Amino acid sequence: MLKKVAFTMYPVSDVARARDFYENALGLTAGSVGNQGDQYWVEYDLPGGGCIALTNFTADKPSSSAGGTIAVEVEDLDQLIASLKARGVTFLGDMIHSPVCRMAVCLDSEGNSLLLHQLKAK
Repeated sequence: MLKKVAFTMYPVSDVARARDFYENALGLTAGSVGNQGDQYWVEYDLPGGGCIALTNFTADKPSSSAGGTIAVEVEDLDQLIASLKARGVTFLGDMIHSPVCRMAVCLDSEGNSLLLHQLKAK
């Protein structure tokens, strides 16, 4: 029986570059970090639940078209987009509007897609 999503993982090519993006551009704090030589596993526990894991342990390559995207809830979508664009982060398409939220898709430092999501005020 399934209980919950333990973590969502993205492959990375350059661990230092990926950590800079997730820690400095997104403001996450690394939790569990382990390595065997040059192979790393880095976890970021999110304040509201969930965990993003980055690794170069697998042979998988980062991709924006692999079929999966991590969607993260953000406090201030406009501010985060402006901050990421100032760092040169690539965004895919225009802002997506739904009746309940706004979303934007960007690429992390490795080329994985990351959906930034903000619920509209009720």
